[in-house]
Amino acid sequence: MPHTSAPSASTPRLTVRSWFVDGLTPDAPPPFAGNIPTSSLDFLTQLPTSGFACWVRGRSGLVGIGRRLRLRARGEDRFHDLARQWDELVAAAEVDDRVALMGSGLVGFSAIAFAADSGVDSVIDVPEYILGRRDGRVWLTHVGGDEDPTQPAAQSDELIAGLQLTPTPLRDQRIVSRAPGHVSPERFEEIVALAASRLRSPEAGERKIVLARDEVITAEDDIDVRTVLGRLNAEFPSTWTFLVAGLVGATPELLIGVEDGAVHSRVLAGTYRVQDDPEKEVARARAHLGGRKDSVEHSYAIDSLASTLGPVTEELHVDPEPHLLQLANVIHLASDAHGRLSTRADGSRISPFEVAHAVHPTAAVGGTPRARAMDLISQFEEMDRGRYAGPVGWVDGYGNGQFGIALRCGQLEERNRIRLFAGAGIMPDSEPESERRETDAKFAPMRSALGVDWSPDTSH
Repeated sequence: MPHTSAPSASTPRLTVRSWFVDGLTPDAPPPFAGNIPTSSLDFLTQLPTSGFACWVRGRSGLVGIGRRLRLRARGEDRFHDLARQWDELVAAAEVDDRVALMGSGLVGFSAIAFAADSGVDSVIDVPEYILGRRDGRVWLTHVGGDEDPTQPAAQSDELIAGLQLTPTPLRDQRIVSRAPGHVSPERFEEIVALAASRLRSPEAGERKIVLARDEVITAEDDIDVRTVLGRLNAEFPSTWTFLVAGLVGATPELLIGVEDGAVHSRVLAGTYRVQDDPEKEVARARAHLGGRKDSVEHSYAIDSLASTLGPVTEELHVDPEPHLLQLANVIHLASDAHGRLSTRADGSRISPFEVAHAVHPTAAVGGTPRARAMDLISQFEEMDRGRYAGPVGWVDGYGNGQFGIALRCGQLEERNRIRLFAGAGIMPDSEPESERRETDAKFAPMRSALGVDWSPDTSH
């Protein structure tokens, strides 16, 4: 059972209803005027061009339409503050859930700032509608506000009618500029050299630091995030494609997944850049990733995951050896961990926010030792990452949820402008140009999804 907090007088009283809309039960009304989208493309065209959120892997996941409310937090206590606000919202909500699947009932989409001193809000967005697909079933959730008790409850078909979805063709973006952000490619190489030198010094207490850079892409007209998501989903079906509070991307790294008290996490550290075909380059990738830099870097990530998950779990199992995770443009070393969440004295389970707080930032996006690496990031990186490399995902009212690490992503800053981020793990023997090229490989998915066709080696 999830932990619950008594709602305050100011907590919104939401009314939540979830029901199947796939026509497999006699009382299920037809969605979308009788047509369930049969492909990802069909589904995307029925979404609004803005004002929605999503967390999708392959053809399963959650899509939120509209926004009922937003919860915000900043600072060192941002995880705790979001968890408290969410618990109060859950405790105050009136829920009619006829689906009873992970992700039904009350759902919030969340994106959390990487650093405690970030000037960017950490948020939970609660949509007005959530469309879910899991195990072949499709359901719809409606989230209403304080309803007038004298009025009869709206029927399912009335709620569906409120969606007002009108198919709109996907649009390509005409990109007019791509420019360095706060950290240019040249400056990135300089700070990598400084960081590697620091790590090599005899008095250094750090063993690894992750450094990132950014670039800004501007389109002639509004960026159609549906097009971006569709391309990411098609090109990287094994990743989690997300859009939360303007943060859009496709992450291969599941920070934590919580379902009925079980927790799962995947850590990536070590990257081989695919030159042509990942299937044909597995042997080369295995040889490259078996080298000292990547294997040591991955061992740091595994140790970090085990040490941070251990205090909040029981029966924790971490893969003894990593495996290769193949994507279209890179191959990673990957390891998985599984366990059961610990329970509190009152019998309630630890929340996904608490678990995410325990493991964030992993060695894969921060470094090791964690606290010292975070200090070095502040010293060397010269930018506010915002929500990049922070937890992004969703939670429901039953204590379930999934948080990925916000990688291979960009933050919309204006309707026609997006800031992309990419990072690399710096070790004592890191070579600055090689690390910069690794960031280019990690920029590639978002550049491609946006229709950017400049070569990373000829245009900075």
